[in-house]
Amino acid sequence: MGSKIEGIFTPHVVPLDGAGRIDEGELRRYLGWLIDRGVHGLYPNGSTGEFTRFTAEERRLIVRVACEVGAGRVPVLAGAAEANARETIKACETYAGYGARAVAIVSPFYYRLSPDSVYAYFKEIALNSPIDVTLYNIPMFASPIDVPTIRRLLEFPRIVGIKDSSGDLAFVMRVIAVARATRSDFSVLSGWEAVLVPALIVGADGGTNASSGVVPELTRKVYDLTRAGRLDEAMRLQYKLLELFDTMLFSADFPEGFKAAVALRGFDLGPGRQPRTEGQRVDTAALQRVLQCILSEHGYVDAPSEGCPVRTGVPERDRVAQIAQSVLEELRKRGAL
Repeated sequence: MGSKIEGIFTPHVVPLDGAGRIDEGELRRYLGWLIDRGVHGLYPNGSTGEFTRFTAEERRLIVRVACEVGAGRVPVLAGAAEANARETIKACETYAGYGARAVAIVSPFYYRLSPDSVYAYFKEIALNSPIDVTLYNIPMFASPIDVPTIRRLLEFPRIVGIKDSSGDLAFVMRVIAVARATRSDFSVLSGWEAVLVPALIVGADGGTNASSGVVPELTRKVYDLTRAGRLDEAMRLQYKLLELFDTMLFSADFPEGFKAAVALRGFDLGPGRQPRTEGQRVDTAALQRVLQCILSEHGYVDAPSEGCPVRTGVPERDRVAQIAQSVLEELRKRGAL
């Protein structure tokens, strides 16, 4: 058993080359950049990393690279979810060999399972995994892990935490209340940065936040301010993080908004594995301009040359406004206005 899992762990995107293969060099550069800017740990093969769009061999490569880059610097919480318990345990064995601190495992996806089946699944893994396990609760994509099931799973020392991406603060509080009664080593991580500060205030140990892959400096600062009790400052930044998060999440199919923002920070992510229509590409270009405006206000990137329209806080409306401004700018360049 290792030290308690705490802090900001980044579920990161994966760069691809022009042929759609994993760009290992760019991935290493990106992960090193995240560490240099203060994240506490790396989280390969999360939802943001589109793990279902890679082969099992590619998922292992992603984790191996993360462990090599993070070695001696930050721990790695490796996504190890496969299609069934047997393959997941094999992944646990492999990632233990790579030096990962722990694995994160989502409930079986595709089939909606009963709480008893969810319990049995994680029990099987807990009894056979050579590496610590964190549960991954993401009800939008997989069978939920409810509080009574978590209470039952606390009996297994190998299960050392949970990442909750439900966004349900009351659920987080109930998990903390149950876990703290018997397991001081059990970590509760918020996977929904919209409630990062509130989750930390009620007792969460950290976050696994996709936004930290875009603005690691800001997410780390939110964490540090909250831990220091400087809650007014933390909440001001929480609302800024919320605007960025909502824009990335709701303006395109997940995780395209986050990838568009990472590209603005200077990384070549290449083509995605998910085919897109021409209309979606246009929408992403408009979204990227909105994100550039938000990031420029924090000093992370330069503002667009055409300037930034006034934002309403409604991602869809702001993207439409940016499209309109871009069209007008193009017409001016052509002398049509």
